[in-house]
Amino acid sequence: MHRFKICVIGAYAVGKTSLVARFTQGIFSEQYLTTLGVKIDRKVLAMDGLELRLVVWDMAGEDEFAKVNVSYLQGANGYLLVVDGTRDGTLTVARALERRVREAVGPLPFVVLANKCDLEEEWEVRRGDLRAMVSDGWTVHKTSAKTGEGVDEAFTALARLIVPRER
Repeated sequence: MHRFKICVIGAYAVGKTSLVARFTQGIFSEQYLTTLGVKIDRKVLAMDGLELRLVVWDMAGEDEFAKVNVSYLQGANGYLLVVDGTRDGTLTVARALERRVREAVGPLPFVVLANKCDLEEEWEVRRGDLRAMVSDGWTVHKTSAKTGEGVDEAFTALARLIVPRER
């Protein structure tokens, strides 16, 4: 079995914990709980005949007062960068976080999760912004922690980026 450390980062209240709960436990709660520091979950993922043990580090969000502790990314095999589609400012935070991670730990595989696609009529993030990320070579998935849409696919996409590097 292959073991991979996956970090989940993004701005404050973008849905990181809800995405992790949806992926690891198949649940969603309307109750908002702030993550302090880091919360670690695990899930075994079967992919292409391989059994992968994902150790998922759900990291506290970044806002104007608190910065993501990039030292938690030491030893990570990859990360998920979460954006809240209903809050345009979270896209700016995501771009800054990607830069900080690259500077702190080097280039790591990552996937952007444009979360809350169940509220797409309320989105501030424009399709053009997401297309620009794809043009920059970023992998982007629309997700909804609430409905589960795209969540498993996004985690699997990250695993597909990691596995060839680790063989």
